[in-house]
Amino acid sequence: MRVDLKVICSLLLILSLGAGCTEQSAPQAGKKTRLSVAIDSTFIPMAFINDKGHIDGFEPNLIEEIVKEAGYEMDLVDVEWGGLFGGLATKKFDLLISSITILEERKKRMAFSVPYIRSGVAMLVHKDFKDINSLTELEKLKVVVGAQINTTAYFYLEKFPGLQRKGYEKTGHALLDLVNGGLSAVVGDTAQINYFYNAQPDLKSTSYIAGDRLTSENYGIVFRKEDKVLREEIDKALIKLIKNGRVRALADKWNLGKFVDIPDPTTR
Repeated sequence: MRVDLKVICSLLLILSLGAGCTEQSAPQAGKKTRLSVAIDSTFIPMAFINDKGHIDGFEPNLIEEIVKEAGYEMDLVDVEWGGLFGGLATKKFDLLISSITILEERKKRMAFSVPYIRSGVAMLVHKDFKDINSLTELEKLKVVVGAQINTTAYFYLEKFPGLQRKGYEKTGHALLDLVNGGLSAVVGDTAQINYFYNAQPDLKSTSYIAGDRLTSENYGIVFRKEDKVLREEIDKALIKLIKNGRVRALADKWNLGKFVDIPDPTTR
């Protein structure tokens, strides 16, 4: 009598509630293996276009290692800051990494990974103003202070109404004005301020870093709220890289400066 192996296998599959007769289970249906990651490459040294025309910097290096550790491949997409969040919402991108501060207001609309960097606002002051350590001191002088628009540094200046706030498309433009005497000070991300200050002799000769980090901000990778599984996988990979010292090594590689540190990955 001829035995139909397919029928037997099907019966055993039902009886064993899924054990099956095949040697290997089928891949999870609908599981993506390649992620679209968006980043704004105008935030040197966090992300920038290098002399070979490729996206480079701390965050591109970091996300590449995280995605690989999580078992994915990725396409890194260069997007202007204004298009990041809309692209995520419309599912053009799977996640964002672009020095995005974890804010309670943002948590209402999107989800964040555990923080990978704690940065904040730092200030460069023109040497015409001696021994300045805070924006409160500059506020009394009613001077003009610059910052990149739509950044936490720019919004931070709202707390000092006595200052004259001037917005720029890029922090580098504000720093050029500082060198030329058009501004009394510039506030910006600590890593970026540290980079420009040490890389540009004209800036170093005409200004100084005032005081310590003015604020503390945690940066996180951003997801759509419904992508819980992806966030959990990325979190697991990121936590491993924090605990084994790899994130710290990348921060040192890109000389992010003394005001940047790696937060405890068990807190958000």
